Amino acid sequence: MARLKETYRKELAPAIMEKFGYKNVMEIPKLDKVVINMGVGEAVGNSKALDSAVEDLATISGQKPIVTKAKNSIAGFKIRDGMPLGCKVTLRGERMYEFVDKLFNVALPRVRDFRGVSPKAFDGRGNYTLGIKEQLIFPEIEYDKVDKTRGMDIIFVTTANTDEESKELLKSMGMPFREQ
Repeated sequence: MARLKETYRKELAPAIMEKFGYKNVMEIPKLDKVVINMGVGEAVGNSKALDSAVEDLATISGQKPIVTKAKNSIAGFKIRDGMPLGCKVTLRGERMYEFVDKLFNVALPRVRDFRGVSPKAFDGRGNYTLGIKEQLIFPEIEYDKVDKTRGMDIIFVTTANTDEESKELLKSMGMPFREQ
């Protein structure tokens, strides 16, 4: 799985360097971290739902997730301050490249009617957010053991300064962008 990192460093980075006119190799954008966030709204009434979401996220990412808690109370949603509402995991280094490789080459092609990811989900600072509707697209998740399908947000944090640089970085790593 380290081949994605090595391929990027040896073959793809020089092309990006030439395209954007960088004078130093340290200017080339890199993937800094990948954050996977899973909000579990039904955790308000059912605490076991959060446990299965944590288990699924740990299986997908290969790392133990942390439980996220509510920052303030919202009476209309029956949420109290400090109540557990979701889980997230931050991947860096080798695990990050392993997950990205698995996501691009195995999981995304398994999405029903997949034509590519939206090229408009950049935040203006070179980071990309991808929403997934169900965790079943990952090969580690067994369909029979899933109690409920849950979605997740996957955030790609890069060192790029602009969306154009970030898009070129992700495209060179294998992100299947949809044609406009």
